[in-house]
Amino acid sequence: MRSVKLLLVALYTCFILPCYGAVRLPQLVADGMVLQRDAKVKIWGWADAGEKIVVNFQHKAYRTVTDQSGSWKITLQPMKAGGPYTMEITGNNHITLRDILIGDVWFCSGQSNMVLPMERVKERYPDEIANANYPQIRDFFVKTEADVTKQHPDLLPGKWVKADSATVLGFGAASWFFAKQLYQKYHVPIGIINSSVGGTPIEAWISSDGLKDIQSYHNRIAQFSNTAFMDSVLKKHPEPAEPLDADKGLNKAKPWYDTTYLPHNWHHFWLPGYWADQGVKGLNGVVWFRKEITMPASVQGKAAKLFLGRIVDADQTYVNGRQVGNIIYQYPPRRYTVPAGLLKPGKNIIVVRVTNTSGKGGFVPDKKYYLAIAGDTIDLRGDWQYKVGQVFEPVRLKPEFSAQNEPTGLYNTMVAPVINYTIKGMVWYQGESNTSRAFEYGKLLKALIADWRNSWQQGNTPFIYAQLPNFNEVQYSPTESSLAQLRNGQLSALEVPNTGMAVTLEAGEWNDIHPLNKKTVGERLARAAEYVAYGDVNVVPSGPIYQSAKVDGNKIEVTFKNIGSGLVAEGGDELSQFAIAGADKKFVWAKAVIKGDKLLVWNDKITAPLYVRYAWADNPEGANLYNKEGLPASPFQTDKP
Repeated sequence: MRSVKLLLVALYTCFILPCYGAVRLPQLVADGMVLQRDAKVKIWGWADAGEKIVVNFQHKAYRTVTDQSGSWKITLQPMKAGGPYTMEITGNNHITLRDILIGDVWFCSGQSNMVLPMERVKERYPDEIANANYPQIRDFFVKTEADVTKQHPDLLPGKWVKADSATVLGFGAASWFFAKQLYQKYHVPIGIINSSVGGTPIEAWISSDGLKDIQSYHNRIAQFSNTAFMDSVLKKHPEPAEPLDADKGLNKAKPWYDTTYLPHNWHHFWLPGYWADQGVKGLNGVVWFRKEITMPASVQGKAAKLFLGRIVDADQTYVNGRQVGNIIYQYPPRRYTVPAGLLKPGKNIIVVRVTNTSGKGGFVPDKKYYLAIAGDTIDLRGDWQYKVGQVFEPVRLKPEFSAQNEPTGLYNTMVAPVINYTIKGMVWYQGESNTSRAFEYGKLLKALIADWRNSWQQGNTPFIYAQLPNFNEVQYSPTESSLAQLRNGQLSALEVPNTGMAVTLEAGEWNDIHPLNKKTVGERLARAAEYVAYGDVNVVPSGPIYQSAKVDGNKIEVTFKNIGSGLVAEGGDELSQFAIAGADKKFVWAKAVIKGDKLLVWNDKITAPLYVRYAWADNPEGANLYNKEGLPASPFQTDKP
């Protein structure tokens, strides 16, 4: 009996209490990792204080002893690309890491457009996914964690994943196309560390040291060390649950999605569209939509795919009384599988319960709305019926504290734990969450670049970033634009050495902040990296970039860099989206012509011009200044804010 008790104590000690003396590695140092070629590479971890650590790799042994805190670190000598290799790490225990490659490692970060996975674009790029057999391209997706109070020593659990037609669906689409282009050109393994969180501002990704010279953020960070302040903002307040029984459509006797329900006093609705534009004013609540479709005998026993574009905000979708899909927020595309046997010859009923809490609810225009079955498609646009199930009472929302939206909140948890990992460069795709403060974005982006370079201590590490694409409705008169101002801040960061910017102006969608054309974005990011990080001087890194302007009579002469083989009006049309102004800064549309490597801009009514703007709008439709390499010019302004 005594021996059994001792065994139980030993098991409890091993599984419940910390096992001192065991070497522990960070999440990134693991099977399948990609190490940076041609550079000194750190391998680090933790063990008992004073423990002797030996790392054997590539026929060399590296030795160290842990410090008083139990931390240890060794530095591998530069190595050429290759693999797979095995690494042995020995302390009081022994760890073997397998399938290690040596190549180029890129730290990719930002918000949702860097997160957006290949799964979301699979209908657009089916061949890319089917042929994604690239085991030497590997991805480590960093799980979301935020903390404004301290820096974390390690990431949440994760793993390195090889690219194949199944796993690639989880890769960030922009980073995938970026990595694939580099791999196909340089034929070395590519490792992507994707550390991104949707809806987050740039300041969340910068350290406290990186923000110390920006007073407003410095003051905010100072509050985080105040225990009383943090206790007050982190105090949990129970959220009232949506009273489902208040929705008339969820009548227990016969809900509105039931196939035996007979609609009464329903109204006509033209789908896609928003109910605020079709006779329902200022409603936040639950609205039900219904459509009957007639199917041929050939659908018997067949599965189908239901495409309902994008819905603002949440939906529950039913086919013949059975729920086939449910998404709780507006951004994901609705692509629901209808199981075999659910559709039947003759009459079928599609019902969508839409819940909206703010803004305009409904179905986003200019998206895909159809049913695909047995090789045929049935267009679902057109006449539907709707009925209001529930009206929400107006509420005054109290802003909630979210560490991932606060200065340093993501740097502390999703950047700081990575800085020991040697990288080739950094890729950044973010900005949408900062448009309300676009005037300061250039300063913040430069602060981020300086901060990350200071953190990694690798010198002027190549920093490649995407300029935001077109979004929102087209405006047909010169106007102010927060998106244009933010793009201008992004443009200004090219003043920082060893940076490259991918202009993606035409790669967006007017009605979707998450455009699907990630191949253009990723490949243009790769092109910039080829020039900046790989020193390929034969690559034109981007479209034309504004350099200078001078007044010549009633015209303004504009000079660019990155003109490549020459400036061109894409499509052969007249140049568009140029505006000009005098001292009053009242901009009017202007004519523009290419004269050699320069541009002349004028409007006969402006006799003393001083300023030019190009593509200065949220969605500058028709902006067509390119270089002959087919790359669009960056928007710009010659007037200072």
